[in-house]
Amino acid sequence: MNPLIILRGGGDLASGVALRLYRTGFQVGIIELEKPLAIRRTVSFCNAVYEGTQTIEGVTSRLVSPDQFQDAMDAGDIPVLIDPNANVLRNQFLTSPRSTIVVDARLLKSTPELLDVPVALHIGLGPGFSAGENCHAVIETRRSHTLGRVYWTGSTQPDSGQPEGDIRRVLRAHRSGRITAHAKIGDHLDEGQLIAEIESEKEKHPSKITSPFKGVLRGLIHPSVEISKGMKIGDLDRRGDPALCSLVSDKALAVAGGVLEAILIKQNEWNDGLI
Repeated sequence: MNPLIILRGGGDLASGVALRLYRTGFQVGIIELEKPLAIRRTVSFCNAVYEGTQTIEGVTSRLVSPDQFQDAMDAGDIPVLIDPNANVLRNQFLTSPRSTIVVDARLLKSTPELLDVPVALHIGLGPGFSAGENCHAVIETRRSHTLGRVYWTGSTQPDSGQPEGDIRRVLRAHRSGRITAHAKIGDHLDEGQLIAEIESEKEKHPSKITSPFKGVLRGLIHPSVEISKGMKIGDLDRRGDPALCSLVSDKALAVAGGVLEAILIKQNEWNDGLI
């Protein structure tokens, strides 16, 4: 059986999964929101929603309509389809309950809605998923000794509620509104330098987002996204190397390894006629 792998979500972690699966010969497609919320857009295949295409480490994703989905894969691209409700899983010409694998990489960090379409394998990433209850397998996404591990029963570590490392690196909105960027992903920033402003109809003056320390701007949300108070809108990297902005992270590749392990285990079972 040659499975089709559908990733729900195309952010940086999902894109690491997509990249590793693509490189190992699997057919991969991504379904996304109308306005993806990815921060590390330079390493997020979902950025194709905004730009038409997105190339990461030599692999290109392409925004498509449902009738272009298969053609994009045949051309060697990763199709990105705006499909937040996963309607593609009901398209019998593209997917099949016997050969379609779903990887839910939306990182909701809460209990997801049950998938109402049968699939060959359903893999969840991170908190909110419980293997045997709302998915077949779940992959640990929290940095620790268990990062990337596959669980066929139970759950991963719970969401800590805090970003990894220096909590100041995660930039959050002080108010709701629209964002105007004053820096680009990959820019070197000094402490206190203006990164963006958020304007609100209710407030006379814009809210300023400044750099908490010296570093490189690793991620910034797309300016067309409507911002809500407390929302993650950017990410700063004190290592100061802009080249890292175009490379999939070690964490993403570790999680991808767990996804690949789960798929290969099931493929071996299918080939041996065990299921």
